[in-house]
Amino acid sequence: MDLWLLLPQNRMVLCPARPPRGTRTSHGATGATRSRAFMFPYFIMLIFCGIPLFFMELSFGQFASQGCLGVWKISPMFKGVGYGMMVVSTYIGIYYNVVISIAFYYFFSSMTSVLPWAYCNNPWNTPDCVGVLDSSNLTNGSQPEALPGNLSHLLNHTLKRTSPSEEYWRFYVLKLSDDIGNFGEVRLPLLGCLGVSWVVVFLCLIRGVKSSGKVVYFTATFPYVVLTILFVRGVTLEGAFTGIMYYLTPQWDKILQAKVWGDAASQIFYSLGCAWGGLITMASYNKFHNNCYRDSVIISITNCATSVYAGFVIFSILGFMAKHLGVDVSHVADHGPGLAFVAYPEALTLLPISPLWSLLFFFMLILLGLGTQFCLLETLVTAIVDEVGNEWILQKKTYVTLAVAVAGFLLGIPLTTQAGMYWLLLMDNYAASFSLVVISCIMCVSIMYIYGHRSYFQDIQMMLGFPPPLFFQICWRFVSPAIIFFILIFTVIQYRPITYNQYRYPGWAVAIGFLMALSSVICIPLYALFKLCCTDGDTFLQRLKNATKPRRDWGPALLEHRTGCYAPTIAPSPEDGFEVQPLHPDKAQIPMVGSNGSSRLQDSRI
Repeated sequence: MDLWLLLPQNRMVLCPARPPRGTRTSHGATGATRSRAFMFPYFIMLIFCGIPLFFMELSFGQFASQGCLGVWKISPMFKGVGYGMMVVSTYIGIYYNVVISIAFYYFFSSMTSVLPWAYCNNPWNTPDCVGVLDSSNLTNGSQPEALPGNLSHLLNHTLKRTSPSEEYWRFYVLKLSDDIGNFGEVRLPLLGCLGVSWVVVFLCLIRGVKSSGKVVYFTATFPYVVLTILFVRGVTLEGAFTGIMYYLTPQWDKILQAKVWGDAASQIFYSLGCAWGGLITMASYNKFHNNCYRDSVIISITNCATSVYAGFVIFSILGFMAKHLGVDVSHVADHGPGLAFVAYPEALTLLPISPLWSLLFFFMLILLGLGTQFCLLETLVTAIVDEVGNEWILQKKTYVTLAVAVAGFLLGIPLTTQAGMYWLLLMDNYAASFSLVVISCIMCVSIMYIYGHRSYFQDIQMMLGFPPPLFFQICWRFVSPAIIFFILIFTVIQYRPITYNQYRYPGWAVAIGFLMALSSVICIPLYALFKLCCTDGDTFLQRLKNATKPRRDWGPALLEHRTGCYAPTIAPSPEDGFEVQPLHPDKAQIPMVGSNGSSRLQDSRI
């Protein structure tokens, strides 16, 4: 379960839907409309692209017991894919924690008897602010009455109408500037919350996955408790049935739009974490014979089912909100950060004891975000430690974690300025979208066609005791690469410059966005050229062959698992690279909590 489930412009609404990037309609009508056309493409992409790629990354990391860099002993020339994953994880880790810090800020702001975004009588409000609640409700605590039809039409269909939650978001929390180049001041409350967020992440990872695994027991289960509480409360609200029916009613005429399919496939990458490097890293802590095939199917389906379940929660509340506003559900749904920090808070003000529900909601957001941030940070730390691999860095892994956390905090400071939201959306739209598709495609092709599909299928059979099912073999070799390729083509053809509300990003900002996207992809050809230059061979073809064939130490980590073609023909010696040592202290006989909540022991590694 992921924080992006609540940020649809970037990832996904609590219902599995998200509008096209760079678009905005009055109160998110496009986002709500697309939610009804999104379900079918989403499930198709989950089956033919999401689950197969998820299984591939889990089996890849588990077989080698290496992070996103070490696994490329399978084909050293493609190690740039691992570096690309590290760059993507770095970008996401920087701005992801800023979103978590905003959730912290709203959490602390909810510790009051009256939510500060409930009314328009605050110093930051403008004359255009019109709240759903009136002043009489503040004193008697009664439920707000439905607005008259003419008034609701006036409030929701004119350009001037702004809600108190939107003005709180723009004029108080962000103090948003008028341009991406106008940084203004650093928002000290957000900076403080950013520091709190990074401290929490560091403390939870101070002992590596040994400590984060215990924390995940809580962070992975508590959101379900909150969702269930909100579901029970939501379905008992007046108008909830209307919202749920709107959620379940499909729009088949939208199915033929290529953008809907592209959005569905992109959502799969984000919700499952494909091509980030985190799946490979966390799978490297599994026992060698762990049934990662079962894990991949269970986790993927659970993720999808959670999204659908959460959709009922949100649309029940949106139906309640639409009832009180006297408008259609499509006019109260928003997208992007505005959904989590504008529309949802506005909906929460309509609930009885609204501060309590707000505390629970933003606490859930924080837990969802921290769970993913643990994975991002561990991906970077594991890659660094595995790559250096000497005794000193193995003993000082805590300091490596601290250094990465401090660097992430410092790099996140510009995102806490008055122009920070512009930069956050720029990073999200460019640094972590196009590049994920390219990285995933090259990874799939390199394993299936460079290393060889038969060899990889034999590796999985040796690890699991059975080969991958025929469906996965076909998807890995043909279907998934084809889907990823067409997504890439549609992304280029249907490209639209990024916008935020009515603001259009200048050309220089878009150029920076493209540079961030290329900074991860460019690692692949650059490292390939470097490897070709450093590889022995009399001719180019011989160098190419030597650079793409597996290294001698590729294979299972423990000698007891190196059977068949991986069995050493002579007694291993340090010169052969088979000296038995725990390269990663966290991977030596420690309890590990998998993504599906199961407890398992991790083997030592070579």
